[in-house]
Amino acid sequence: MCLFILIFVSNLGYKKSMIKAVFFDIDGTLVSFKTHEVPQSTIEALDLLQKKGIKVFIATGRHYTSINNLGDLKFDGYVTLNGGYCFAGEDKVIYKHSIPDRDIEALIRYMETEESFPCAFVQEKEIFMNYKDETVEEIFNMLNFPEPPIRPMDEIRGKTAYQLVSFFTAEQEKKIMTILSNCESTRWNPLFTDVVPAGSSKRVGIDKMLEYFRIPLNECMAFGDGGNDIAMLQHAGIGVAMGNAEDDVKQYADYITDSVDEDGIFKALKHLNII
Repeated sequence: MCLFILIFVSNLGYKKSMIKAVFFDIDGTLVSFKTHEVPQSTIEALDLLQKKGIKVFIATGRHYTSINNLGDLKFDGYVTLNGGYCFAGEDKVIYKHSIPDRDIEALIRYMETEESFPCAFVQEKEIFMNYKDETVEEIFNMLNFPEPPIRPMDEIRGKTAYQLVSFFTAEQEKKIMTILSNCESTRWNPLFTDVVPAGSSKRVGIDKMLEYFRIPLNECMAFGDGGNDIAMLQHAGIGVAMGNAEDDVKQYADYITDSVDEDGIFKALKHLNII
């Protein structure tokens, strides 16, 4: 039996009738960690949304070249790299925000002189890593994530990076983020964090996408399950947390639905009379 928890009830009927756009996180929201697939019920829900003229968008920490788990599903736009790289349709870039070169140089010096850790450097067209270990392989297997090639650190010097997928602990993070003074950490797993330029977030990406399509903020909703979804869930007209989300994510949602493996997206949209 599906249990929906209503946290905010004001203006619910108004919100339901006005939804024109829905944003979806990928891992743990659209795609199951167990099967690495989009549930059939979610595919049906997306089809129903599109038939009603409601636009559907991706909002993910992944690089667009690493979105390899959505099959043939089509979306109206993609908020990628936690809001740092957004494009409408399949390829029209409408916003990008990179890490300052001085932060990349400071990180390289730190890794050369203090301590090294596995790190994926996300550029506009590709991703590469300095090295990998068992933790990296564990995470990439869990996410069904294509492993980037290994390259020397020198190859990042002088090149633009939009995100760092950094495999360091929360304790290490306290020191390392003082080196990356113009960046922010968006951790959604205890084993690694996404480091993005300060000011980047899925919230910002949503705003850029809504501005491009001329859709008011209160006429959108968002689904997510991770720490990097919190800003998005707080910001959207209706924020829905998946049942498999941690409690520190759920507390910021307007609704809590069932897990991705229990048809959470379909049930939430049906319950709210969106589809």
